[in-house]
Amino acid sequence: MFGDTPLHMVEDEEALARLVKALEAAPVIAVDTESNSMYAYQERVCLLQFSVLDSDWIVDPLAVDDLSSLAAVLADPDKPTVLHGADYDIRCLKRDYGFQIRGLFDTLIAAQMLGMQKIGLADLLVRFFGVEVDKQFQRHDWGRRPLLTEHLDYARGDTHFLIALRELLLRRLDRAGRIPHVVEECRIMEDLEPNDRPFDPDDAFKLKGIRGLDDGALRVLRKLYAFREQQAEAMDRPTFKVIPNQTLIDLARLKPKADDDLGKVLSSRSSIRRRWGRGLLDAVTAGLADTSPVSTEPPKPPRTRRKGPRPRLTGRQADRATEALKQWRNRLCHENPRYTSHNVLSNGTLRKLATARPFDLEEMAAIPEVRSWQVRDFGSAVLAVLDEVDPRS
Repeated sequence: MFGDTPLHMVEDEEALARLVKALEAAPVIAVDTESNSMYAYQERVCLLQFSVLDSDWIVDPLAVDDLSSLAAVLADPDKPTVLHGADYDIRCLKRDYGFQIRGLFDTLIAAQMLGMQKIGLADLLVRFFGVEVDKQFQRHDWGRRPLLTEHLDYARGDTHFLIALRELLLRRLDRAGRIPHVVEECRIMEDLEPNDRPFDPDDAFKLKGIRGLDDGALRVLRKLYAFREQQAEAMDRPTFKVIPNQTLIDLARLKPKADDDLGKVLSSRSSIRRRWGRGLLDAVTAGLADTSPVSTEPPKPPRTRRKGPRPRLTGRQADRATEALKQWRNRLCHENPRYTSHNVLSNGTLRKLATARPFDLEEMAAIPEVRSWQVRDFGSAVLAVLDEVDPRS
């Protein structure tokens, strides 16, 4: 699978210095990370993988404390840095190390822009290299040590082929005239920020399945949500592995006041009930005594000045406009197989367009979710569809 390409482990400062030298000398580099998000309350990067043309490297950040010497080469805009599905890695590398990646080329975005239906890395490796990747370690706890040979093989497989894959995709993008589209998407992705917003108990109101809860139940849910967060942090476990969301919602709906009431949601053999029964009841009591306001409605965005006569659309009017845009896009994709929702306009972006109902291309370009290539390639067609939408109907 890897041929004669050597693998270098970086577990001390001397090996790190050799890696930095190899990256500085390379015309293009490939990068990936592995984290422990499925196993820890506060996830962290547990492996960094790098590939250059003639070697693969795996950095163990649990063994090397200071990785700051990697920052400059990753931030070099003149050195292409290849990742696949880079958004998560970019956020993690910024959060844990302050690394800023420039010169990004995301092979997933490239595959999307080419209209490929199967865009996962495993699918692309089969298509272009005939290589099948063993997926058994996708959910591995990468914070565990020691690292076995099979772990290292899996990890290096995420970067080993990326440089060659980039070359193959670039040729196709050039023929399709879509290199600028990928460049724009990658520049936007480079500036993604970590999702490190502090805990907010009102995030309980964003859980799926809370429709129908009265205000009292929502206040109880907020207290239960905060209680779970405290336990997860103390145990250093992800919240979903402490108490499932649905259990919190069921308890909020029931509002149990005694241990016997808990049995309607949690069996007597439930480890959740045994460990936290008293704490859950206390959280319910606190929620019932709470009188602070609750709201499940997202905050409204600030209004912007509009030069055109079109009113913004809401409710059923926005639904009709969204459906009209979807029908236009789906016809386009059906008539031209190189188009998909990924390289035209996503459902979320269509909804934004339907709600904002831009008057012209300038207003369309001002919508944050809309890219300049989308305005350039599809703007006139979108405006024509919106022209046909009657806001009075």
